[in-house]
Amino acid sequence: MKPIYRKSVINEGHGLAPWREKLNEVIFGSETAAGRNFDLVLIVLIALSTLVVIVDSVEDFHDRHAKFLDRLEWLFTLLFSLEYVLRLLCVRHPWLYIRSFYGIVDLLSILPSYIGLVLPGVQYTSVVRILRLLRIFRILKLSVYLNEANLLKTALYNSRKKILVFLYTVLTLVVISGALMYVIEGKAAGYTSIPVSMYWAIVTLTTVGYGDIAPQTPLGQITASFIMVMGYGIIAVPTGIYGAELIKTAGQTNFSNEPCPDCGSIGHDVDANYCKHCGHNLSDLPSHH
Repeated sequence: MKPIYRKSVINEGHGLAPWREKLNEVIFGSETAAGRNFDLVLIVLIALSTLVVIVDSVEDFHDRHAKFLDRLEWLFTLLFSLEYVLRLLCVRHPWLYIRSFYGIVDLLSILPSYIGLVLPGVQYTSVVRILRLLRIFRILKLSVYLNEANLLKTALYNSRKKILVFLYTVLTLVVISGALMYVIEGKAAGYTSIPVSMYWAIVTLTTVGYGDIAPQTPLGQITASFIMVMGYGIIAVPTGIYGAELIKTAGQTNFSNEPCPDCGSIGHDVDANYCKHCGHNLSDLPSHH
């Protein structure tokens, strides 16, 4: 059955105003000199703003330059806020851009500064801006790396049900192991409750082994030994699931990394005629020539 596209969705006869088209070309395009320069300036600002947040977390540096760093952070935040608004203005479907990967990252990169006015300390999470540097792969024509990233993402999505079943199995083992050790060892050995014992079970099953809690009785040590050996087998399961799906996906999928000019989404199949998010005609993208 052929997919049905509404005329209004494909945007036939619903073009943007000339100034919005030009703005879209600069912000979302990297083929023109203006678009490329915009992206390069943006990357420099992102790198500098991330560096400011990192440096500001150093206590001595913060005590000496708090006001200067705060002003810099707000300068970057206001610039990124303006950029975010402009991105929304130059796409036909702003809501689809907001929901896209880059749209979410762009929003998360400016929210911490505003939330920090109410909840001090939250502003340091704005280091999430570093994710915006992923655009450098498209700008520098390193599309092969984005293809690989899309391949990994698709394989992970396709294997999600199997992984969820696996996680449920692990959670069941954690609950049973935690309760068992709580009964065997008790509060005297540090297993003060089933949740604490479950924490120990997670640390043991994942072979991390912090050592803050350890079994003291022979029966507890034998039980812990079985859980440790079980942990090695458990680690291999998600790797096998994901690896098999990755091989399968690699033979089936080929991606384009040109963003949709209508909603900003990426990761379309190279032979796709329309955007899978908004239905925009993709025939004009460079990857389709």
